[in-house]
Amino acid sequence: MHLNRCRPCWGKSVIAGVDEAGRGPVLGNMVLCGAMFEPKTLDELKTAGVKDSKLLSPSRRETLAKLITEKALKIEIIEISPAEIDELRLVKKINLNEAEAMNIAKIIDRLKPKIVYVDSPDPNPKMFTERLQRHMRTKPKLVVENYADRKYVAVSAASIIAKVRRDKRISELHQRYGDFGSGYSSDMRTIKFLEEWMCEHGELPEFARKSWETAQRIEEQAKQRKLT
Repeated sequence: MHLNRCRPCWGKSVIAGVDEAGRGPVLGNMVLCGAMFEPKTLDELKTAGVKDSKLLSPSRRETLAKLITEKALKIEIIEISPAEIDELRLVKKINLNEAEAMNIAKIIDRLKPKIVYVDSPDPNPKMFTERLQRHMRTKPKLVVENYADRKYVAVSAASIIAKVRRDKRISELHQRYGDFGSGYSSDMRTIKFLEEWMCEHGELPEFARKSWETAQRIEEQAKQRKLT
């Protein structure tokens, strides 16, 4: 997704926030979003109730996502499919933090903000900052923090857009394959769905992350059942 307002109207202090949705689940895409605003717009969004997407109901996220899209100077979204995640981890031996840094750097380079706030997936934000800088071509002021989605409205806005996109993708999969729950390993509906799919098809679905321990365990259990 690319949303881009006309460049002449941008001020000199444009601010971007970057966050992700769907980093941990065994099913579905990971969605990365960068959203850029003029400072005065961030005050409007905060007043409207923009905050960490995890603190909002699905319907509220939908409403705020429309407002954010209307107000943003530019929005960039990158979706990473399960197949791409598996290739990065299993074939290229690139861990998820490095993969996320590579794609966040792409988003930042496309946005070209003056200041960018990033929610760090790494408990060591300094290390994630260094990862980002290795991949970035542009040189904005870079602020990388844990829980940035709770501290900075620009990051909250990005988290909402990412979460709404992720939820949309999961809804599309539900319509096609039935309700398998949230796609997280902690969701028993998700586990039951994967176990039943494995029994019926002999392999995991294409929208499963086969490099995940949960997926590999279900595959191994299915193999063991065949041997007994």
